[in-house]
Amino acid sequence: MTYRHLGSSGLKISALSFGAWVTFGKQVGDPVAEKLLHTAYDAGVNFFDNAEAYADGQAETVMGAILKASGWRRSSYLVSSKAFFGYEDEKPNQTGLSRKHLVEACHAALRRLQVDYLDLYYCHRPDPETPVEETCNAMSDLVTQGKVLYWGTSEWSAAQIKAAFNVCDHLGLHHPVVEQPQYNLFHRTRVEREYGPLYLGRRMGTTTWSPLASGLLTGKYNAGVPAGSRLATPGMEWLQELILKQPGIERKIAAVPALAAIAAELGTSLPRLAIAWCLKNPHVSSVILGASRPEQLTENFGALDLLPHLTSEVMGRIDRISLLVAE
Repeated sequence: MTYRHLGSSGLKISALSFGAWVTFGKQVGDPVAEKLLHTAYDAGVNFFDNAEAYADGQAETVMGAILKASGWRRSSYLVSSKAFFGYEDEKPNQTGLSRKHLVEACHAALRRLQVDYLDLYYCHRPDPETPVEETCNAMSDLVTQGKVLYWGTSEWSAAQIKAAFNVCDHLGLHHPVVEQPQYNLFHRTRVEREYGPLYLGRRMGTTTWSPLASGLLTGKYNAGVPAGSRLATPGMEWLQELILKQPGIERKIAAVPALAAIAAELGTSLPRLAIAWCLKNPHVSSVILGASRPEQLTENFGALDLLPHLTSEVMGRIDRISLLVAE
């Protein structure tokens, strides 16, 4: 495993990390979740990503029980939560980025994860109904109180992140150090272009998600949805609709065999190639992996060994395919 600094902070984060989205509490049972976490940790992964909304808090409960029983030193791993979507009912103050919800969601995440503090705490989406000053003050207070060590954003625009930085500068608050955006061969414009000034001016870190484009970059959905896949899981109909009915899906699926051919020439798999491609971006602090089987996770860790083989010539060939279909 290799480690990278998280943006301008002194925090070192594993280049590959592991996330619980749509698996813990839903697709996999607790014994498999335990094997996945231990497989990741044994491979050198030190960042485990989670959120209040994942399985309505159950993903954090499952992860917390595993972390508690693991015996790992708390200093040896990083754990996160995110707040915005809520995890309880649909009462007025149970979602969003108000001080009330951010503080209550933080306390609930600490209980579920069974830790004394969160290493990373994200504002899961921007909240147009809450002044950014209120959100920044609440997140900074949580850092000052020691309940959160670093805070960040997820799927915020560059303009929204810049506004948060400006507020923090003006009020002398702890500023965000990380953004968690989607980033893969089919979704790259925001990370590569929109965030450009933030890398240079603010040295913002990124923990990117969906390196395999929700499975499209494995090739398993080229001929439909196979039984046993994530998109075939009961309760995941919304994700199947989101992925397989997105604009340009036919062109993206058609691009998969060409990308797979490059992977084959390099003697590797398409998932490994797709993950290594994300890591090749120097502004990516960590790529968050998801998996439903330990073997799948181990296979994807091989992306690290592929990095030296992604020469400018290979990257150019990938770009000629990817840029025709990417958002």
